[in-house]
Amino acid sequence: MARAWVPSPELTREVIGTALKVALAAVVGLWIGYPFTATILALSLILILHLRYLTRLRRWFDQPKLVMLPIAGGIWGEVFDGLLNLQKRNRKRKRKLAAMLSEFQSSTEALPDGAVVLGPNGEIIWFNPAAQALLGLRLPQDLGLRIANLVRKPAFTDYFSRDDYSGEVECGSPVNSEVMLAFRIIPYGNGQRLLIVRDVSELSRLETARRDFVANASHELRTPLTVLRGYLDVMEPEARRGGSLEEWSAPMSEMRAQAARMESLINDLLKLARLEANIINTRQDLLDVPKMLARTQEQAKAMSRGQHRIDFDIEADLRLYGRDSETQSVFTNLVSNAVQYTPAGGVINVRWWGDDSGAHFSVADTGIGISEKDLPRLTERFYRVDAGRSRSTGGTGLGLSIVKHALEHLDGKLSIESEIGVGTTFTCSFPIHRVHSGSQRNELRTSIG
Repeated sequence: MARAWVPSPELTREVIGTALKVALAAVVGLWIGYPFTATILALSLILILHLRYLTRLRRWFDQPKLVMLPIAGGIWGEVFDGLLNLQKRNRKRKRKLAAMLSEFQSSTEALPDGAVVLGPNGEIIWFNPAAQALLGLRLPQDLGLRIANLVRKPAFTDYFSRDDYSGEVECGSPVNSEVMLAFRIIPYGNGQRLLIVRDVSELSRLETARRDFVANASHELRTPLTVLRGYLDVMEPEARRGGSLEEWSAPMSEMRAQAARMESLINDLLKLARLEANIINTRQDLLDVPKMLARTQEQAKAMSRGQHRIDFDIEADLRLYGRDSETQSVFTNLVSNAVQYTPAGGVINVRWWGDDSGAHFSVADTGIGISEKDLPRLTERFYRVDAGRSRSTGGTGLGLSIVKHALEHLDGKLSIESEIGVGTTFTCSFPIHRVHSGSQRNELRTSIG
């Protein structure tokens, strides 16, 4: 049921006042003998007054600072008073917002990191002095320009153009190539984005120095290790039964095992140093993953010595674009970890399959499992969930760190699911642009034919 319209008290008073004025004019007109003319004249004067107030109101809307609202009575006086009060509240609100904006700008100007506010199309709306220095922005010339047209770095362009802004990207400064910057984009509001820029040059130099130290130290350790193994090779015949060094047989066997473990550690350190150096080989080979996994299966069986059930489920036509050594490191490290940390009689399932999102490699075991608090740190260098067991099985603590960096070069991601006493599943996911299947080759042959 429609709600009945009820006039406001102001409108009621205005109508009553107008009616009284018209009635008074009609009485005066009746007295002088022209009642109709007097009534029309009164209505005309009232209409002219309303039009005058309406014109002043229209001019005030166009220029509120230059045009003054007239002093009026009745409903027009209430309208004018309400507008003036609204104007005062808006001015107070503007002053408050201006103070907040000034405080925000002052705080961001004190930040050592650059801050750039971007519009829906990536256009620059505002930036602080740190961003001006780090990115070489100019005020006011660069306001309104797209940030992607000013920071022409492939890594930043790729990061800016995608919808997922998780993490950050590092690349050289557009002003000074020796300065390394870290970019992070934070979406907010209605399509706006906040770009945070940090100078990470010192951290980058320290990281480079650390990698160089590890690589150089590993190379230097190879020489004394080679000498040690050489002497062990010479002494080994004499340590056999009946030899002059027979009583040293057990210590020499332990020395040889520790030398082999040290050599494995050095090799892993060198491999990790190469991966962390981000030296990307532009050549991408089409890898025969099933053949690589066949080699991995043989290595796993040799390592297990029949103590585990190892099942491989491989999609025979699924290939991958990448580099052989890095991809093989991923497969070998994950499978060997499963063998090491799965008790005798356990089951290890290895899968290689593809779907609409790309290709996937998983290793699931029924081993000791990993606690939830340890999962985020598994890919750290030398981090061991069970240090004693890792050392006893010859682990170096670098395997998963190598997997992590190798996957970064392959545009892949590593996910880990585990439960104590139940087992662990490692899954590597590779994007669709790195996948090549037999059906694709058949389609290519058909199109060429």
